[in-house]
Amino acid sequence: MWSLSFAPLVPLPLLIGLSLLAALAAGAAIVLAGRSAILRAFALVVLMLTLADPSLVFEDREPVKDVVSVVVDRSGSNRLADRAAQTQAAQAEVERQLRGLNNVEPRIVEVRDAQGSGDGTRLFEALAASLADVPSERVAGAIMITDGLAHDAPANAEALGLRAPLHVLTTGRNAEIDRRIVLVDSPRFGIVGKDQNVRLRVVERGGPGRAGLTIRRDGEIIARREVTAGEIVQVPIRIDRGGPNVVEIEADPLANELTLANNRAVITIEGVRDKLRVLLVSGEPHPGERTWRNLLKADANIDLVHFTILRPPEKQDGTPINELSLIAFPTRELFQVKIKEFDLIIFDRYANQSILPLIYFDNIVRYVREGGALLIAAGPEYAGSQSLSRTPLGQILPAVPDGSVIDEAYRARVSEPGKRHPVTRELPGSEVEPPRWGEWLRMVGARARTGSAVMTGPGERPLLMLAREQKGRVALFLSDHAWLWARGFRDGGPYLDLLRRLSHWLMKEPELEEEALRASARGGVIEVERQTLGDTPSPVTITGPDGQSRSVPLEAGRPGLFTARIPTSEFGLHRVAADNLTAFASVGPENPRELMEVVSNPAQLQALAEATGGSSRRIGQEIGSNVTIPRIVPVRSGSQFAGSDWIGLRISDSGIVRGVQVSPLFIGLIGLALLFGALVAGWLGESGRRFNRRPDTTA
Repeated sequence: MWSLSFAPLVPLPLLIGLSLLAALAAGAAIVLAGRSAILRAFALVVLMLTLADPSLVFEDREPVKDVVSVVVDRSGSNRLADRAAQTQAAQAEVERQLRGLNNVEPRIVEVRDAQGSGDGTRLFEALAASLADVPSERVAGAIMITDGLAHDAPANAEALGLRAPLHVLTTGRNAEIDRRIVLVDSPRFGIVGKDQNVRLRVVERGGPGRAGLTIRRDGEIIARREVTAGEIVQVPIRIDRGGPNVVEIEADPLANELTLANNRAVITIEGVRDKLRVLLVSGEPHPGERTWRNLLKADANIDLVHFTILRPPEKQDGTPINELSLIAFPTRELFQVKIKEFDLIIFDRYANQSILPLIYFDNIVRYVREGGALLIAAGPEYAGSQSLSRTPLGQILPAVPDGSVIDEAYRARVSEPGKRHPVTRELPGSEVEPPRWGEWLRMVGARARTGSAVMTGPGERPLLMLAREQKGRVALFLSDHAWLWARGFRDGGPYLDLLRRLSHWLMKEPELEEEALRASARGGVIEVERQTLGDTPSPVTITGPDGQSRSVPLEAGRPGLFTARIPTSEFGLHRVAADNLTAFASVGPENPRELMEVVSNPAQLQALAEATGGSSRRIGQEIGSNVTIPRIVPVRSGSQFAGSDWIGLRISDSGIVRGVQVSPLFIGLIGLALLFGALVAGWLGESGRRFNRRPDTTA
């Protein structure tokens, strides 16, 4: 290919200035001297051309094909109904037509679900990646085969950065039916015992305008209600326990719906306790009293109420009541009026001293059975006639005293059940025998009645008993010498770990449940953990979002813990069940964006496509999986690349330069000869005009 180029010998502004001066001089000469000055003007032209240094350039060009990106949507929403078949048929026809164009190179890009990202369909990211190595002048256009539901569409054509037409071929049908739940406001945390409000609306296409809602918490139905489609409704959810509360809100299905996946919304609300209220009653001043108080006061989440009995009723020394500085023990207010406000009641070395009437012990029994917690830290008084086991509390205490008090040095040991119980499992120092902690000097002898002895004393006697009583929990510590660990007696021991775990188990901390089933999802793997005091737990049954169930055996791990890893490729909420326990794991985003809105929509990308000169149209027919694909034609000029039955690609006729040949025109001997010839011709012309002039005859 030949072309003309210039390489001025002087700066371009100077060349332009000289050319203007030469043009003015030549014009003036022609006006004053007539045709004889034309040769001089020609010489100036030759001089200016010499300074411009024109050259003939020949480029050896190899034609290259223009690139068209074909983005094929293989996401979850474009696999609904028969969209997958429509997509496959459309892709085959587009590829066939593109193969018939000699100057076009098609690039096929398939976009699938982004595992775990929750960002939906990312068509334009794939488009940009497919054309990243192509110069903009070689991009002939882009064709997208999709349901029109892209979640990364740019705001305008400028942000798209495509200097070629974009054509969107939309699958699906016009008369599609679907109902979905849209979360407007969903809390992530809630106070245990209080309601949290979830705001949502039901959006439907092709429905009757009313929809029934079913609300579940941890798999249990807690409410049903009917709502109007399109209106924002508020659903109260009671947070009944600490830790994750999995809430499902499901709308009744419509006939012939595209999918039921978006009929359900899942919210995980973390239950937190506002303040844990603990009542500590010390029967008498003793060294261990301070240990309990310091432990509970150090926890900012615990509101402690502590009373110490300094003057029991039997102590009568004649001091007038009005001269005593002690406050009265508010027994009625604590054990009748406000007893249900406490999360834990602790009796520390308390003896039945007629301070509490028997009716108050009945209230405590009722309080425990209805979900409260009781801890008895027993001293020698537990073995005597004033033992709390001789009150109505005896019917819920896990051990009965045998009347003996062992006064000898011994090391507390974690029992076999205790090695599996979260309260005492892997207690620091218990990994060796004898345990690496200090000795205690006293314990109360007792016979186990219910529950588990997680720690034992001399002769394998029960030392720490844990038991459940209907909805509540009871712990019995048969020694008042735990404070020796706190004082560092004979190197001390892990009193903080032990007492903190014990109090938190009593207050139903989810991590310390001795019989628990937990499930979580990481990537495409569901991790199941079964905590149990048994030796051989049953296999777990996992039920996927599609309703299909399978049984999975558990493998032994740490003491009391059994685990399983279950790979899955199905997004959504999975239910795990075993031994009357249930857990939930959400694989991927809880409410995946990909399936929130599934009705195909050619209009969503229409404005963007038309701004590039392209088009957006539906190719799916109302019946069957057949599609109608417009003709694909090359277009070399113009700004519109679409018609009623055709779509166009911008053809640039680009090429790669393999070699260049440059031939100067006005430099060297050629330029010098032309300039000399022009000057000589101008001189000869002027001389000839003088010789031919007639002499003057006037005298």
